[in-house]
Amino acid sequence: MSDNKSFDLIVIGGGTGGNGVARMAADAGWKVASIDALPFGGTCALRGCDPKKMLIAVTEGIDWARNLSGKGLEAQTSVDWADMIAFKRTFTDAMPGRIEGGLEKAGITVLHGEARFTGRDKIEVNGEILSSRNFHIATGARPMTLNIPGEELLATSTDFLELPERPDRVVFVGGGFIAMEFAHISKRAGAREVTVLEMMERPLGNFDPDLVGILSEATADLGIDLRTEAKVLKIEKDGSDFTVTYKTPEGKQTINCDLVVHATGRVPNIEHLNLEAAGVEYGRKGIKVSPYMRTTNSAIFAAGDCADSGPNLTPVSANEGRIAGKNLLAGKDERAVSYPPIPSVVFTLPQLSSVGLSEAAARDKGLAFDTHFEKTAGWYSSLRVGARYSAYKVLVENGTGHILGAHLIGPGAEEQINLFAMAMGAGLTANRIKGIIFAYPSYASDISSMV
Repeated sequence: MSDNKSFDLIVIGGGTGGNGVARMAADAGWKVASIDALPFGGTCALRGCDPKKMLIAVTEGIDWARNLSGKGLEAQTSVDWADMIAFKRTFTDAMPGRIEGGLEKAGITVLHGEARFTGRDKIEVNGEILSSRNFHIATGARPMTLNIPGEELLATSTDFLELPERPDRVVFVGGGFIAMEFAHISKRAGAREVTVLEMMERPLGNFDPDLVGILSEATADLGIDLRTEAKVLKIEKDGSDFTVTYKTPEGKQTINCDLVVHATGRVPNIEHLNLEAAGVEYGRKGIKVSPYMRTTNSAIFAAGDCADSGPNLTPVSANEGRIAGKNLLAGKDERAVSYPPIPSVVFTLPQLSSVGLSEAAARDKGLAFDTHFEKTAGWYSSLRVGARYSAYKVLVENGTGHILGAHLIGPGAEEQINLFAMAMGAGLTANRIKGIIFAYPSYASDISSMV
């Protein structure tokens, strides 16, 4: 095999969990190739976190005008969908070229195509066989398969972020992050009918039920039709209209719309890799990895959403990739991945955030704790921005005073939760937090009153 088809490391996946590993190896003098079937940048930068938040930033203007109407702010606001998407593209259109250029400048061979293992040390890409001493897999996740008639009619979250025009009637199948965030974007952007169909008793099942209840109230107040215990059975199309049939405890129902969006969750994107040929074991939750991010083939590592490892969050993927890179370069299992308290945020308006244990999880562990729970619409930080839906729930362990979990909803929740994560990671007690002098008035200064 010629030298240009033989490498020290091949990285499969050009997103957060892969690019850092490729750069680390290239900086160490390794001959590296990086492969992706899609534009380089990964889900977060191109099809998820970053572009989504740009749309949310635009719709925040609608929220400000609504909340402060009659309080001195006189504004007639509306969203121009095409301009908003163009604004998003000022970031996303530039990213693939910027990332590829950076990789090539580092001496990395950049390839486009779908990789498939043909052996323990070989892959096929675009009809060519490439070999490598080591591999790193970071192929992320894809929308899960629903196995319902008409599934091919569903738009993906990627499709939604590229819509040239705003749909007037849109249905979201599922009630997780994507459904709730995109439903809020759609409604504030002027969609007439926005419906969320969640098959469970409540949306956002991994978040605190009391705070999800408050978010559900805010969602209904915005004009979004949130239907729970609604299992989608089939999707049909007649001309430009879609009909969604779903089952509820009351029986079958239908709803007509202009767009149906897949928002039921994502699964590891690994089926195309032919992992059996490489001796890499995997399951429903992804590629099996050790705490060192090594797979069952000792020359192959994996990280991020494609691996059966930590939470499927971008910062987690980056951290796992860093650990994989360290162990690759060391040639041995030198560093194990360690997961500190990891915050997560639903970027609806109001924001919903969480870190640590829920009440149910803390009870299951047999922990003794006090629950500090209060609605805070009357607090100054909510009052000054006209926020009507805000609250917190903080779990403080009896005896030690350690924070077991924090759950927040309202303005500032996306940053307050980071401070809770830092405090928990540092082992700060409730009393220590109360003793911190924060800048006032600020969202951070509310924290000492929550513990």
